[in-house]
Amino acid sequence: MSWADKIRRIKVMANADTPEDALTARKNGAQGIGLCRTEHMFFASDERLKAVRRMIMAVTTEQRKAALDLLLPYQRSDFEGIFRAMDGLQVTIRLLDPPLHEFLPEGDLEQIVSELTTETGMMEDEVLSRIEKLSEVNPMLGFRGCRLGISYPELTEMQARAIFQAAVSMSNQGVTVLPEIMVPLVGTPRRN
Repeated sequence: MSWADKIRRIKVMANADTPEDALTARKNGAQGIGLCRTEHMFFASDERLKAVRRMIMAVTTEQRKAALDLLLPYQRSDFEGIFRAMDGLQVTIRLLDPPLHEFLPEGDLEQIVSELTTETGMMEDEVLSRIEKLSEVNPMLGFRGCRLGISYPELTEMQARAIFQAAVSMSNQGVTVLPEIMVPLVGTPRRN
């Protein structure tokens, strides 16, 4: 590979969604992270998943912000670990992108409603109504990507805050931080 290194014009970037993934990528010679999918961070523990579910099921902005306040320290900590592992290398972070229904429990509807009622304190009919609003025929074209940030700007605000707080924290510790933020499902025309 040293022969190829002398003439190549591209970098070898990794997909890494956790500090552990980033460290492994660095040890294996990755020259940065080409894609860090933030939605994967929310599956790391039950506490995170429950907070995401509270955010999804929230009816008011205040309820959503309260759930996001629970998620902020997790996100910040993950970004700190990723920046530390990738010291001096580019990290491309994609803001939350999946269809929201992916965070809901699996199983039959009665079981899902029961679990969400317990987790959120909402009434069964409220949970059913919210699930119905979240269901999509084609989730790849539905309520995801930049459309989430437009409808729930507080979500994008929380993620940006976590990224920049982590970047400042790591920079203050002598780590060279090179973040790039990708807003999902946004395109721009190319001019020749």
